[in-house]
Amino acid sequence: QVQLVESGGGLVQPGGSLRLSCAASGFIFSLYTMSWYRQAPGKERELVAAISSAGGSTNYADSVKDRFAISRDNAKNTVYLQMNSLKSEDTAVYYCKAERYATYWGQGTQVTVSS
Repeated sequence: QVQLVESGGGLVQPGGSLRLSCAASGFIFSLYTMSWYRQAPGKERELVAAISSAGGSTNYADSVKDRFAISRDNAKNTVYLQMNSLKSEDTAVYYCKAERYATYWGQGTQVTVSS
């Protein structure tokens, strides 16, 4: 049974930091490209960051470059998203996605940036 379980979301003040985790099971994690997406109320889901299967290649949305960092630990079947200098516009539900032979999504974790 495939599972992607996100954690680490919450309420943080502007300028603060959060680290999201996505724990995977039920498939060969090390073969899959992993991504973080987000969806704000009334908006479409958008790509935030992606990392290649071995971790050697990453890409980011322009809106989060130099503030967010995606990483993965294939020994732990986990992908991370370090979010720094958070802004109110980063408020959204954050989802992780696994993609290669099939596409899998997690259930999402809420991130709220507010004073």
